Amino acid sequence: MSEATDRPADDDAWADACAEDLAAEKARRRAQYGPQPGSAAEELRKLVDAVADKVSGLQTPLLGAAAQGAVQQAIRQARSAVEPVIERNPQVFDHLAAAGNELLAAYRSAVEGQESRWTRAAADPASTAGKGTEKAADDPSDPRDEGRGEGPSGTERIDLD
Repeated sequence: MSEATDRPADDDAWADACAEDLAAEKARRRAQYGPQPGSAAEELRKLVDAVADKVSGLQTPLLGAAAQGAVQQAIRQARSAVEPVIERNPQVFDHLAAAGNELLAAYRSAVEGQESRWTRAAADPASTAGKGTEKAADDPSDPRDEGRGEGPSGTERIDLD
């Protein structure tokens, strides 16, 4: 017999031990960080419920009984509008959440790139020499400064180029 087809007698014990370790680690993380978030549809449902509970719990003397009744009616209408959409298309919310994460990652990348260019330019002023930025910042005849000179408040134009 080859080693690839031989199965040790304790193979099932090893799998059981791994499964127990994995379950213990998941329980530890759940206790430390709380439950994992559900799907985007479930999270939206929780959000609607939480907002509805919070709004219905507001008892202010400024709102009369008629206004509180109108708020309750608006909450019921919002729930009745959201629930069928969630039931029919729960995967849509997962896709929207993923798209939002991608947009956030793209924004972060753009901001980090711009910040690195700013810090590089500040750290190495010789790299901006010859581009005219020093002259534009110091030259009072800069056409970009028309009508924006130092005013009574002592403010001055800052060149961000």
